[in-house]
Amino acid sequence: MDFPVFQGITLKLNDKQSCMVARIFHGGMIHRQGSLHVGDEILEINGQSVNNHSVDQLQKMLVGANPRPGQAGVGEELRGRRRVASVTQSSQSESPSCSPFGKKKKCKDKYLAKHSSIFDQLDVVSYEEVVRLPAFKRKTLVLIGASGVGRSHIKNALLSNNPEKFMYPPPYTTRPQKKNEVDGKDYYFVSTEEMTRDISANEFLEFGSYQGNMFGTKFETVHKIHQQDKVAILDIEPQTLKIVRTAELSPFIVFIAPTDKAEESEALQQLRKDSESIRSRYAHYFDLSLVNNGVEESLQLLQEAFEQACSSPQWVPVSWVY
Repeated sequence: MDFPVFQGITLKLNDKQSCMVARIFHGGMIHRQGSLHVGDEILEINGQSVNNHSVDQLQKMLVGANPRPGQAGVGEELRGRRRVASVTQSSQSESPSCSPFGKKKKCKDKYLAKHSSIFDQLDVVSYEEVVRLPAFKRKTLVLIGASGVGRSHIKNALLSNNPEKFMYPPPYTTRPQKKNEVDGKDYYFVSTEEMTRDISANEFLEFGSYQGNMFGTKFETVHKIHQQDKVAILDIEPQTLKIVRTAELSPFIVFIAPTDKAEESEALQQLRKDSESIRSRYAHYFDLSLVNNGVEESLQLLQEAFEQACSSPQWVPVSWVY
């Protein structure tokens, strides 16, 4: 039995009374986010188990859903296989803008979805209309890659070598401030209530929980970097690519692949497997794929490619213009 559309999806109870994703509507928030797929099983709604609930009860749970600390987003858990689903609801009053230069419909929810065969299938993009533009500055540098591939080393090297050009948006967190940390520089330290409220207000590009504390990056901090005429560096989960690939952020998206020169090991094999999984699903978003055979070499190749992208005519999605 199906029950009504929620944030662009239809859920149903199957023969075993499991709550399943039945349909995902093209162009909706969840379709753009890409974190839920047809066939995924929903185990919880806002922290409440869906077991032994009727359709009417589930409907009421969806209508009343709000983010809870530690449950509303996707964080470190995304680096493993996902088993627990948490559905949250935020504002439904916004409607997508026809122009990317209008009001942006920000990331509203993140989901932890039960692993299924559908989840690993290729997210096929059969056609995307593009347009060629004169050279323009890319405002955001996005680093994508599997955990352990070296994104942090490359990011830190960019920030250290080019502080006048690149800047990293300090995350918001609910964890206690340490003695050597500066509020507004290392992190923005906020209460759980404040962060939950801002999540509900759709102010976060990406958010999640780790070791009982909430972390997240706000759109506002990225925009402040742009206002300083600097390039914002983001190292996000690949599921967020659909959210950041807009004219508003004008990203240059770099996929970091594992080394092909190191001695073979079980850990390297797993890293390559994880990397290939990301590549197979999200390669159509990448502006550059880079094999990380060392920070210095990767840094040089990345900076050359970024400068070329900013100084040459570029093909971009037509949605960036119209």
